[in-house]
Amino acid sequence: MQVVVASDKFKGSVGSDEVAAAVSDGVRRARPDAVVGWVPVADGGDGTLAAVVAAGFELVPVTATGPTGDPVESGFARRGDTAVVELADACGLVRLPGGAPAPMAASSRGVGEVMAAAIDSGCRRVILGLGGSASTDGGAGMVRALGARLLDARGDEVAEGGAGLIAAASLDLTALHHRLKGVEIVVACDVDNPLTGAAGAAATYGPQKGANSSDVEELDTALTHWADLVAGTVAGDLREVPGAGAAGGVGFAAVAVLGGVLRPGIELLLDLVGFQERLAGADLVITGEGKLDEQTLRGKAVAGVAGAARAAGVPVVAVCGVNTLGADQLLQAGIAKAYALTDLEPDVRRCIADPVPLLRQLGERIALDLR
Repeated sequence: MQVVVASDKFKGSVGSDEVAAAVSDGVRRARPDAVVGWVPVADGGDGTLAAVVAAGFELVPVTATGPTGDPVESGFARRGDTAVVELADACGLVRLPGGAPAPMAASSRGVGEVMAAAIDSGCRRVILGLGGSASTDGGAGMVRALGARLLDARGDEVAEGGAGLIAAASLDLTALHHRLKGVEIVVACDVDNPLTGAAGAAATYGPQKGANSSDVEELDTALTHWADLVAGTVAGDLREVPGAGAAGGVGFAAVAVLGGVLRPGIELLLDLVGFQERLAGADLVITGEGKLDEQTLRGKAVAGVAGAARAAGVPVVAVCGVNTLGADQLLQAGIAKAYALTDLEPDVRRCIADPVPLLRQLGERIALDLR
């Protein structure tokens, strides 16, 4: 029996590699004849860099500017002239000093610095993974790090962060266009929000980054002004493009200023890690994430893995910490059955604190159910 484990991380508990190792151990305990392989997966958010490095990309270290200005040690993953950059690792919520939010001042500059390092080193294709952003600056920090100049009415650089955008009077893209000449930008994006409005970046995701109702209103006004300025500088107004609101508006800047193309994150990452090739000869795929819920069905890693495996005719089961989906919903997503840690240990806190032994048990159960 050939089994492929392609699980995302269990956020806040255990990484995808540890999930795979524990489940694989369990499968082999019950079926010593099983050949079990691991394919690292992520959906473009945190964990993307680790997934592609585990799949054979080289990690290139870069010191970048964190969301509030402190230096952080990040990097990009490289294979040939392709670079993978993870926004969350450079300037995401996980990089906030002490975890303290800064909804008005946090910047996306760091991810632009990592992209610039990749391009300046010779990479001609940059894959930008969005997700886990700490800022709502419309991607202005990113484009400035790539060479753009954003000036106020006096000709001074505007302040970093979403609140600073309201003072922007001119946008000079000369140096940015020079740096990006001949470079393809592909954006891994799994949300369809526009940049502004009731479903936009500020209204939808601002509160998750510490913004109160007044902050949200101010940020949305600033993003509207930013979109107007960009539309007056480049050809076309792309603020309503599905995905423009991703990562606090970095999605908008990526398509409107950098000329990038948005693609579903999990589809893009599965291509990068060679998932399709690993399906050849497989009898079963085991996928998973910390919680299976309605969000899982909307393009998350588990749904992407299940869809690709189903298309190849390979059955899929899932492991998770908690499952809130019914059997019909799982089948609709291409998942035959879900195995949850809470089936074994009802205390969620214990599941989070010590998931590995439970994952081994789930691996055994999966193997025994296949007899």
